[in-house]
Amino acid sequence: MNTGPLVEVEDLTVSFGTLEAVRGVSLAVNPGECVAIVGESGSGKSVTARSLIGLTGENATVRASRLRVDGQDALRFGERQWRQVRGTRVGYVLQDALVSLDPLRPVGKEIAETLKLHGTVPRAEIEERVVELLREVGVPEPELRAGQYPHELSGGLRQRALIASAIACDPELLIADEPTTALDVTVQAQILRLLDERRGAGTALLLISHDLAVVAQLADRVLVMKDGVVVEEGPTGRVLTDPAHPYTRALLAAIPGEHSKGTRLSVTSGHPQPAPQRPPGEVVIEARGLVKDFRGRRAVDEVSFELRAGETLGLVGESGSGKTTVARLVLGLLEADGGQALIEGRTWREMTARQRREARRHIQVVYQDPLSSFDPRFSVRQILDEALMVGGVPRAERRDQALLLLDQVGLDGGVLERRPRQLSGGQRQRVAIARALAPRPRVLVCDEPVSALDVSVQAQVLDLLADLQADLGVAYLFVSHHLGVIHHVSDRVVVLKEGRVVETGDVGQIFTNPKADYTRELLAAIPRLDQPGAASLVPAARPRPTTEVIQ
Repeated sequence: MNTGPLVEVEDLTVSFGTLEAVRGVSLAVNPGECVAIVGESGSGKSVTARSLIGLTGENATVRASRLRVDGQDALRFGERQWRQVRGTRVGYVLQDALVSLDPLRPVGKEIAETLKLHGTVPRAEIEERVVELLREVGVPEPELRAGQYPHELSGGLRQRALIASAIACDPELLIADEPTTALDVTVQAQILRLLDERRGAGTALLLISHDLAVVAQLADRVLVMKDGVVVEEGPTGRVLTDPAHPYTRALLAAIPGEHSKGTRLSVTSGHPQPAPQRPPGEVVIEARGLVKDFRGRRAVDEVSFELRAGETLGLVGESGSGKTTVARLVLGLLEADGGQALIEGRTWREMTARQRREARRHIQVVYQDPLSSFDPRFSVRQILDEALMVGGVPRAERRDQALLLLDQVGLDGGVLERRPRQLSGGQRQRVAIARALAPRPRVLVCDEPVSALDVSVQAQVLDLLADLQADLGVAYLFVSHHLGVIHHVSDRVVVLKEGRVVETGDVGQIFTNPKADYTRELLAAIPRLDQPGAASLVPAARPRPTTEVIQ
């Protein structure tokens, strides 16, 4: 049995043609230890992780002075040996379970395939073992869930199913690549607790993340990567509380939360600067007792609020709390079963077709994943041209208007002829904001607009939204599971649970003196940078309702 590091690499370099994506990286992960790699998108985190299990792709060139996996010289592995190692010795958990799981078969079949492939369980016992694994990762009603397809499960349940598949053969090393990025705070806490329990049982854990608070909860040691190179490494407590490298300090400064309220995040001077502000104006959106049912289940139940010009209203709650459904009701994309959504004093139902078209110009939306909301065949110029046409801009003026929009969101005209996949995540989100601004709206509905971005790009986008609000007076209905982001951007907050408003008020009051038990639970589940290694303190997972099937 191997008693040394489960994975050990020295002087790792990974090239794609002439591009060196990773240069000179060395690391080791021991049994029962968690090592985290942090950095921005493109820093080389995931490429490093994939190199350790032979998944860099055929067009990659991997070189290293030493690469050992579970005591074996992996530099000599062929594809057959790598397949024997993956799953049995090393488990891999990806960020996006909806993409990673096969949409055409139930999650139980997905987990069973791993067991069949490696023959670790007799065939007659596979079904029982699948249910046992789902129960082990905290999935309620595992017999029922095993027969459900990925799209029938919430994000938290999908991620748990993915982890169950990764640990099915009880691997000694688990690589988790952004395993909690898209999850709400309470589900994230449960996943962190689950990973910590695996580590406590002796599993080695390599965590890839841009969320430094999550890293603080789990990691024993941290490597900070920038442009393919490790710029700082050391014990988690030291790196996150007394960073030596300017890049690490910049990452920490970009984290939104109570400390950053009223200041800019993406400053280069190292000192916070006041964020521009504008006093709120008249009411532009009013929700009165909104109700929405899906197949007999009440998803939104008597939700009411007001949104004023120049104001940001944060909408928070767990997956399944009704946040996105409320946003879709306000946008007129769903028809309410009860109550009303008023746009500048009129309901969607009261408007004529022409009035609805005009109203839609004044209320636009920015989605979490702009890549899926763009036509991949369109260039940025075509994307903006279409939005400007809707806004009534004459064809002859659209190119100039497109350039002005790009300038507003911090992009130059060089991106006009690029397609979405040729842009970085931050650039795509800026184009999405530019598209939403094209019809000159009074309201932007922002549905998880920064949850998929790394911390520094997130900071830039949040500062951009603050600048635009100060300049244009646009109101934001800001939907997010990231409570630090909500605290940073919002003037007021509405807290939803199972479709009902449990608390609403000024952001400072909600975050410092919450009245509802549920709000206190949400706030208690937030990972904290000032509690390194505190994953064992994460509250035990609360039983999930049996209605955790998304509509």
